[in-house]
Amino acid sequence: MGERTGRGWTLGLGGLLTPVTIWLGLFFLVPLLLILAYSFGTSGVYGGITLGFNPGNYLKVFDPLYLEIIVRTLVIAVTNTLLCLLLGYPLAYFIVFKGGSWKNILILLVMVPFWTSLLLRAYAWVVILSGNGIANRTLQFLGITDEPITLIFTPQAVTMGMVYSYLPFMVLPLYAALEKFDISLKEAAQDLGASRWHTFWRVTFPLSMPGVIAGSILVFIPSAGEFVIPDLLGGSRIVMTGNLIRTQFLQARDWAFGSALSVMLAILLLGAIMFYVRKVGAEKLEGV
Repeated sequence: MGERTGRGWTLGLGGLLTPVTIWLGLFFLVPLLLILAYSFGTSGVYGGITLGFNPGNYLKVFDPLYLEIIVRTLVIAVTNTLLCLLLGYPLAYFIVFKGGSWKNILILLVMVPFWTSLLLRAYAWVVILSGNGIANRTLQFLGITDEPITLIFTPQAVTMGMVYSYLPFMVLPLYAALEKFDISLKEAAQDLGASRWHTFWRVTFPLSMPGVIAGSILVFIPSAGEFVIPDLLGGSRIVMTGNLIRTQFLQARDWAFGSALSVMLAILLLGAIMFYVRKVGAEKLEGV
């Protein structure tokens, strides 16, 4: 009887997982394998690709011009992640511990940007930061500047747009982690003589590390692959790896090199995430 039950449970679980497995295989694994195969191919003069083994596509990635773009991408992605953490943690902390009856409304307001397209949100920043935009008019009205200044097509503009777009991805995991926090642990630490600041660093922050790690990953990965925001707010001055990959596929028609860039970016992101999770997670667990 037990064997039949176990076998039935296994078959039922297999039936539930089969559609998901097929879906992931068709729309994730197969395209990934195609990109990997294309990365070793040879692009034609007028487009198209010939499969083969051409490691020169990966060697081309190490050209100083492309390395500069990759390094710039990682710097912008890390900066965006840190800024989202610095802004998102106090916000999530306030909602959880000070929100009271307004908690659900506040977390709903955090989610409101998800209701509009990323493209529309990026265009909103174009309107705000343009020469005759809201930001310049406000600065002139306050007497800070006498004429419009360059706010758009700068690294700062790209950073502002990305922080605004990805801040909810940091706040929501932090909120989920802090919501599970046992408030009696803070009270016990303070009863034993710990200050509020010491209690936060020794009790609250280490226990919220799952949310910090999850939020950092959710912000860092799309930030490193972003191309819409740099294109609209950075123009031709701020080129990130996502813009470079899109150019190789849609304009230069060099699918082989574009695929190699995609694979290299994926490897870099995977390595950075593994290092972050192991290093930060291990240090915080030791400090608990």
